[in-house]
Amino acid sequence: MRILVTGVTGFAGGHLAEALLGRGHEVVGLCRRPEWPAAWAHLAGRVALHGGDLCDGARTEAVLRELRPEAVCHLAGYAHVGRSFREPEAAWAGNLTATLALYEAVRRGVGSPRILFVGSGLIYGEPDRPDAALTENCPLRPESPYAASKAAADLASYQYGRGFGLCIIRARPFNHIGPRQSPEFAVAHFAGQLAAVERGERPPVLETGNLSPRRDLTDVRDVAEAYALLLEKGRPGEAYNVGTGQAWSMREVLDRLLRLTGLRVEVRQAGGLVRATETAAIRADATRLRQETGWSPRYSLDQTLADTLDYWRHAP
Repeated sequence: MRILVTGVTGFAGGHLAEALLGRGHEVVGLCRRPEWPAAWAHLAGRVALHGGDLCDGARTEAVLRELRPEAVCHLAGYAHVGRSFREPEAAWAGNLTATLALYEAVRRGVGSPRILFVGSGLIYGEPDRPDAALTENCPLRPESPYAASKAAADLASYQYGRGFGLCIIRARPFNHIGPRQSPEFAVAHFAGQLAAVERGERPPVLETGNLSPRRDLTDVRDVAEAYALLLEKGRPGEAYNVGTGQAWSMREVLDRLLRLTGLRVEVRQAGGLVRATETAAIRADATRLRQETGWSPRYSLDQTLADTLDYWRHAP
């Protein structure tokens, strides 16, 4: 298939491009700046990039008419949970407005591509019972502008399928981590700091946010595989959680990284890294994804952390 990936130059987008290419698909990308960052330079020449802001419906329609993709993976959007409290309008524009513009462009006559909308497991908010695994039927109780905008885009995706006949499958990934992730996210932030300590570039002091929240952490390469399978086997109109079903505290993750390095560091909580509100614990029930696609994670948490640390030791 010819598959258009929005946000292809991002963390999950680059890994998804690799997964789709490995399955023999033709991959094209749509992103604000049509240039590959250093981490994904090896994809230049293999994935053609087209520039454009998804909120610009006319530009998006022009790209769709030119490419005529058989499938669209919609990963582009606003990705920063903590920052969304300071800039909620950007979160709503990046996640809801852009999604609506994409669907309207598809409706204006560019064929009937299968569309994978990538949302977020954070749309569920706090579970009714501590440590309860969240299913796709749980109520949506988002606790940040980021999560609320993702929840609205998820509901819009359902409505555009029901009301306008678009072939949309919804993925609800929980936290994913791994090589090439931005240090704006916790695990990459830890790994980048530890690699810098190893090189003698910073003192043995680690700055963190709140280490008590427990999160369902999936390797981004496993997440990319889930997206590829959902494109092939997912049911239009349906939502699918993507996660391991196991939750880890950020303290546990940091301790495992420290064991991998053998370093002794002072851990300091930085006020600027603590969010206004924080869901205490969240983990996915991905039974539907497993049963309907055969997906299962291949990477253990320790392998993912080791690969992430190795990436930061040799980051371009």
